[in-house]
Amino acid sequence: MAKARQTLERRQLGLALRRLRDAVGVTQQAASEVIGLSRHRITELEEGTGTVSVENLGKLLDLYKVSGEERRTTLALGAEARRRRRDRKAYVDRLPNGFERFADLESSASTIDLYDSAYVPGLLQAPGYMAAVLDDSEGVLWTTSREERIEFRRDRQSAILGGVDQYALRVVLPEDSLRVGFGRPGVVREQLAHLLALMADRPRLAIRVLGRQVERNPLRGCNLTLFGFDGRAPVIGYSESLMLGIAYYDDEGVTATLTRAFECVWGLAMSEAASESFIRNLMEEL
Repeated sequence: MAKARQTLERRQLGLALRRLRDAVGVTQQAASEVIGLSRHRITELEEGTGTVSVENLGKLLDLYKVSGEERRTTLALGAEARRRRRDRKAYVDRLPNGFERFADLESSASTIDLYDSAYVPGLLQAPGYMAAVLDDSEGVLWTTSREERIEFRRDRQSAILGGVDQYALRVVLPEDSLRVGFGRPGVVREQLAHLLALMADRPRLAIRVLGRQVERNPLRGCNLTLFGFDGRAPVIGYSESLMLGIAYYDDEGVTATLTRAFECVWGLAMSEAASESFIRNLMEEL
């Protein structure tokens, strides 16, 4: 194992290994003894600043009792992490269980900026709205069961919004995303009430509504997530599309552009107070 420059692939591998180690209750010291290196090297590996050989990665996965597809995926991620970094604009995650790695990265962030032109983002979805969103693509886009996806999304909500208020979230909601009813009476009203409750209960959650009348929108038709890490690591952008799949952006020039785009729509949106009033008024219209 060697000290290495932090890359997205190394961060994904490190976060996955930390999750797997925690799942079986193994200490970093015990892991280091299995591969004959210092505990500090395990720390580097889990923080994305270390690489690990195929042999030692296999030993760690044996210790963590990882088998089947998860083992194959982690070994493939290890190969990606060892590969020399080439200039690129985006990294497309094509390995299985990509949403687990997304959740690992999400939970390690300190700030999260969200924009979705079509839907209220998953972290803020009420139960009925969540079910309706997943039903939109049932049997078409996903191989996992509806129940598994609902459980995964609720686990994310619990991790980010429940308990210790360690995450600072900024969310821009286009007005149209608040009016999507999926043909189900009550879905929109439940979602709006859920947003108001979150705004009242989460001081580090800031929600702004982007009105239909706003003409200039550099993120029109897009979805974007920006993860910040309090200077511990560079900003990472994330976007998902039907054709491209899960794409991450860690090139500093690209993330600077994405950050400017988000700050633009954040500035164009209503203030938090005006957004709260807008949501209340929209509820009264329904």
